[in-house]
Amino acid sequence: MTTDSKIPGERFTGHGPEWREVKLTRKDANTATAWVEQVIDKRSMLTQKDRVEDVRDLMWQLEKEGEIVVHRVSDEHEPVMVKTLYGWDKKIPTTRLWHHKSCGQCGNIPGYPASLLWLMNKMGIEYLDETDQTSCTAWNYHGSGIGNIESLAAVFLRNFHQAYVAAKAQGLPASYYYPLVHCGTSFGNYKEVRGYLLRSAKLRASVTKILGKLGRLVDGKLLIPEEVVHYSEWLHVMRGQVANHQEIDCSNIRATIHPACHVYKMVPEDVVYDDDVLDGNRVAVSTGIMQSLGTQVIDYRTWYDCCGFGFRHIISEREFTRSFAIDRKLRVVQDEAHADVMIGHDTGCITTLDKNQWISKAGGNPVDVPVLADCQFAAMVCGAHPYKIVQSHWHASSTETLMEKIGIDWRAKKAEFEAYLKEVAAGRIETLYDPRRMITSGPGYKQIEAAK
Repeated sequence: MTTDSKIPGERFTGHGPEWREVKLTRKDANTATAWVEQVIDKRSMLTQKDRVEDVRDLMWQLEKEGEIVVHRVSDEHEPVMVKTLYGWDKKIPTTRLWHHKSCGQCGNIPGYPASLLWLMNKMGIEYLDETDQTSCTAWNYHGSGIGNIESLAAVFLRNFHQAYVAAKAQGLPASYYYPLVHCGTSFGNYKEVRGYLLRSAKLRASVTKILGKLGRLVDGKLLIPEEVVHYSEWLHVMRGQVANHQEIDCSNIRATIHPACHVYKMVPEDVVYDDDVLDGNRVAVSTGIMQSLGTQVIDYRTWYDCCGFGFRHIISEREFTRSFAIDRKLRVVQDEAHADVMIGHDTGCITTLDKNQWISKAGGNPVDVPVLADCQFAAMVCGAHPYKIVQSHWHASSTETLMEKIGIDWRAKKAEFEAYLKEVAAGRIETLYDPRRMITSGPGYKQIEAAK
């Protein structure tokens, strides 16, 4: 009971008066959640609908009427066509990419974006990784409820406008780069907000005023992206090329996949499914790349469950987050699937599943499952340094056990990394990316040609 509670025995949870403990027995709890394993397994909850609207139809109509401008995925972006849940086509650009980074990745899991950039460098992908970007602010919206739809829409449009115009500083045309979203939260939020914008003339009018003051309109109109693309979708369509660079055999690895709620439960009609990936019954991203790298992808009964992060949970009921992550996800993949690693594709999920394992020790029944993002695992087996690039030292789970199983001498690699840190301290710094290209607007930008 909290000190400000007026009712004896009352707990403040932050979820409102409707939040009640159900006190189910283990048998009853399993019965209550059995529908997840029996029904969602075949996607029936997502596909048994009379009509599902493709908001892109609205987008093309609004452009035809002269109300918006659409940022297209052009042939120059070398797109690969994939199928979504309902069999619709989605274009995934593979080059000329503008990296929409993640605040949570850069702050908590820096090896996540570093691994993605490393893979792109390895494969010769053209991209722009600049600093002129803001957070999507969706965590605030979902976690606290303080945000509002106008602010979310304005941030979405502002960032995607920057992706549209960023190449001008290099003397290249607008629309040269196409945005690639790193964070699953941003990905789901932006798709949801795009739907609101396309359906609501009132919201478009309100946000047009805001974007006009920011100088973020195109010919006086809102700029809407043809596709909202997540990095895991890029990794999925490039999985064959990634596998061509593989240096480490990982056929003995039992990998489990945690699909992120914001990636495939929000706006599910936009999510990529592939008949060659688990017979098309699950979202294809992450599973596809792990199969291409030769791992054994192991199914488990709580695959559909949230990681426990939940935004509101992690703020107001953190022990719920921890217990859910441990008992509904990690303990299942450890004890039932006997997983060597859990793979994810979202910032909050990786953080939750990786950082909370320590609390299981308090109950005397610990879980110990290495947790990595799909791009981190892919980079590591393609030869990326496990500390300099993958940055496994930022992880709380025992990634060393995974490295030992695939034949990486992590002690030797750690010694190399410690020697490298001394070089960094002496001012001899290596970069994945030319720092002169990090700023594409304002006085800080330096033309690369002029700087040579």
